[in-house]
Amino acid sequence: MPIGIFGFQALWSPLFMLVLAFMSVLFFLITVKWRKDFKESEPLTIRQACLFVTAILVLYAIKGSPIDLMGHIMFSYHMLQMAVLYLVVPPLLIKATPWWVWKAVIELPVINKVFNFFTKPLIALIFFNGMFSFYHMPLIFDYIKMSETLHGLYTFILFIFAIFMWWPLVNEQPHRKQMAGLKKVGYIFANGILLTPACGLIIFADTPLYSTYSDAGSWLKAMELCVPVTTLQGLNLSGPELFSNMPVVEDQQLGGIIMKIIQEIVYGFILAKVFFEWYRNEQRDAEAITKEALARHQSNLSK
Repeated sequence: MPIGIFGFQALWSPLFMLVLAFMSVLFFLITVKWRKDFKESEPLTIRQACLFVTAILVLYAIKGSPIDLMGHIMFSYHMLQMAVLYLVVPPLLIKATPWWVWKAVIELPVINKVFNFFTKPLIALIFFNGMFSFYHMPLIFDYIKMSETLHGLYTFILFIFAIFMWWPLVNEQPHRKQMAGLKKVGYIFANGILLTPACGLIIFADTPLYSTYSDAGSWLKAMELCVPVTTLQGLNLSGPELFSNMPVVEDQQLGGIIMKIIQEIVYGFILAKVFFEWYRNEQRDAEAITKEALARHQSNLSK
């Protein structure tokens, strides 16, 4: 059965599109037109503008396009959403937002204390991975998925903790101490390890874990998160099997595999970037030490 039966609103989320458009306009007003109102500022670079536009387009693709609707029908699409929303979008936004905008925000009295605490590497690791794993416990997952308020709130909070988790790795604050290269490598490996149990539970389960993807009544209730109730009432739906030939367990296992693969790709990319940055810095330091030694040697010869 085609998903077009759910209507334009469910397929393309026009309200979410307007919210993202407003955020985009606000971002460019702050970073370009209102830049001089900040105590410290620098011109917005082309790289930052491109990263921000990319982040917004990716965010709309996974939360506003038909992928979001499919995420309520099939668990594999849900895990694709989770992977991109928490592993791809946050680092893009952190890199896209100029350091002086971040500085103005995180130095606000209340935010400063919260931000400094939750971006400590160990705290960030535990809270993000803990909340992600907690969310995917079957009873909790089904309970949250059947409440629009709880689902929206938990998704937003988890996104904030994803920002906290990525901050030690990718922030570019010039006035703050950065995590050393080898520590970044350990941080990436720890992230991969902590997320593995949740993925393993899903991949190796041989029975359906989530009633919101296997039970018709629970599934229809969860569909209210993205489809207007009036639209659902006008449709005669028996369950998600109408839209997919894939058995529930296989779809569930595929979801866990997708999450793990995207995690490995993203972390592998960051790991490679960290390694090459560390290598360049080591080479630069070695050259500086060599030049300094030669200068001292020549100075001693001239005496």
